[in-house]
Amino acid sequence: MKIHEYQAKQILAKYGVPVPKGSAAFSVDEAVKAAEDLNTEVCVVKAQIHAGGRGKGGGVKVSKGLEAVRENAEAILGMQLVTHQTGPDGQKVKQLLIEEGMDISKELYCSVLVDRGKQRIVLLASTEGGMDIEEVAANTPEKILKVFVDPSVGLRPYQANELAFGLKIHETNPKLIRPAASVFMALYKAFVSEDCSLVEINPLVLTGDGRVVALDAKLTFDDNALFRHKENLTLRDRDEEDPLEVEASEADLNYIKLDGNIGCMVNGAGLAMGTMDIIKTYGGEPANFLDVGGGATQETVEKAFRIITRDPNVKCILINIFGGIVRCDMVAAGVIAAFKNINLQIPVVVRLEGTNSEEAHKLVRESGLGDSLQMADGIQQAAQKAVAAAK
Repeated sequence: MKIHEYQAKQILAKYGVPVPKGSAAFSVDEAVKAAEDLNTEVCVVKAQIHAGGRGKGGGVKVSKGLEAVRENAEAILGMQLVTHQTGPDGQKVKQLLIEEGMDISKELYCSVLVDRGKQRIVLLASTEGGMDIEEVAANTPEKILKVFVDPSVGLRPYQANELAFGLKIHETNPKLIRPAASVFMALYKAFVSEDCSLVEINPLVLTGDGRVVALDAKLTFDDNALFRHKENLTLRDRDEEDPLEVEASEADLNYIKLDGNIGCMVNGAGLAMGTMDIIKTYGGEPANFLDVGGGATQETVEKAFRIITRDPNVKCILINIFGGIVRCDMVAAGVIAAFKNINLQIPVVVRLEGTNSEEAHKLVRESGLGDSLQMADGIQQAAQKAVAAAK
């Protein structure tokens, strides 16, 4: 689960990460009042959306004086902000963060995440702060420092110090080595304590008055651990999420919208990924990732159909179920019921193997739905039929 920058900074501040003074605003008047309360010569008006690249898209404005704050707040609030992470349609700005300006001497990058290959938490850091870290990794990977953490002992102070020296902070201000190391320790503690999947500070700045400050912050929670942090659920902003993904999560379905025209309904994340790969192999484009899970019921299957068909780009639906816990005949019954209840107008290709698959095939044959509901022998044939039907 993603949260806004101002929310991330509130959480990180609890763990001792220095952040700029600032507050959220939901109207132009609130933005001006927030700037007045800061009582600083320079303020920064920042759009709050769940995407990076806001500055390049015009969503971050340095403002000198209250009139400039008002003008910039009026320009940003309500705009459709387009960045490299929002897609061409952009995201409507409904919240702002008004912060004090900073005297920046140096911009750095730091993040904490899980390296699944090494099965350890890793701290990434770079002297190339304020840039897209993906570009740095692609063009100058030697500028990215990595510190892997032994889970039995956690991040050690010497590792934090090595990271600070590796970033050459001493060349800007030797007195900031210890504060920087403290920030790295605090970021690691926040990551573990809040069950995060990502903590990213870009940039982490060294200021002219001798401080280390998280100028921007991104924090993503591990959805599977949110039951341990009920208070963090209140930070969720559904306006920033795809409506279909919100509806799916409420139905306990794992759904991610994509750009293709072949809807997918699969049980198991690995099988879902493999299904999308095969669709691509035969020249098709998946419209979504949808995992109905191992305990799918007839009701769940119908809900999945309703979500998939609400995407106007979907021209065909491919169902790929390997029945273990999930019975194939139950899935088939759900598919047939969905056809009748939703009045589906697009073809559906079904591949059902495993528990009660013969009964499932019989149900489909006797459904009377004809070519609208096609059975396939194997996933390759299913993918070929789906791609042909979607053209």
